[in-house]
Amino acid sequence: MKGNLVLRVVSKFLIPLIVLFALYVQFHGDFGPGGGFQAGVIFATAFVLYDLVFGDGSARAVVPPGWLHRLAAVGVLIYGGVGIYSLLAGRPFLDYSALADDPVHGQHLGVLLVELGVGIAVFSVVLLIFYAFSGRSSRR
Repeated sequence: MKGNLVLRVVSKFLIPLIVLFALYVQFHGDFGPGGGFQAGVIFATAFVLYDLVFGDGSARAVVPPGWLHRLAAVGVLIYGGVGIYSLLAGRPFLDYSALADDPVHGQHLGVLLVELGVGIAVFSVVLLIFYAFSGRSSRR
């Protein structure tokens, strides 16, 4: 697809919009439909499109496969860290009201952190799956 000029130009316009939409879905997830899973898939889709249009290895130059294993672990740690924090505060696992003095603020912060962890983990895993299926090694 390297020779298709129209596809390359349209993709350069669409990829930032896809990333912006992923951020909207991520941070609007506690107020409406969306959240970390959907945002992670949308964000990974931008990198998949980038790799498909601009050639093999283009996305790997931006997000190396070695980073993705670590990012997936960071996402899980963020998610689990919220639960562990609430346990250490003497509350049930993932009781967001333990995160702040005001339970409403704690709920908002907890949902934001948990969805952020899910989004990071899903983005990493989806991109790792794409790297694996695209025929190149997922480790570098």
